[in-house]
Amino acid sequence: MRSNKRAKRTAKRLFGFCLVNDRLDENRVREVAKHVAAAGRSDCGAILKHFLQLVKLDRAQHAANIESATPLPSDLRIEILASLARRYGPGLTSTFTILPSLIGGVRIQVGSDVYDSTVLARLTAIEKGF
Repeated sequence: MRSNKRAKRTAKRLFGFCLVNDRLDENRVREVAKHVAAAGRSDCGAILKHFLQLVKLDRAQHAANIESATPLPSDLRIEILASLARRYGPGLTSTFTILPSLIGGVRIQVGSDVYDSTVLARLTAIEKGF
């Protein structure tokens, strides 16, 4: 138990070394991972596991997935991206996906935050009786 806490604490400290201006530096992440693996410590597996979790969480928090039923006009795309940049800061990567099953509207997911104004979501809510 104590070594698991130590591995988490070490992974968190190593993750902090990989931040440059509050953004994750991929080159530093690679170097830290190589260094930990090469160190040959008995708990390097646990450290790398927790370190990878932190990296994945950071990536998810800086990635936006925007889904719509039809292709969005470029001015609306720009407006959505500007709004997301104000809310989550610069450096947010985004992907636009077309899902006709949404019927209409837009669903945006950034990390664990989901903004769903689709017709499908409203119909599902009505069906559940909300």
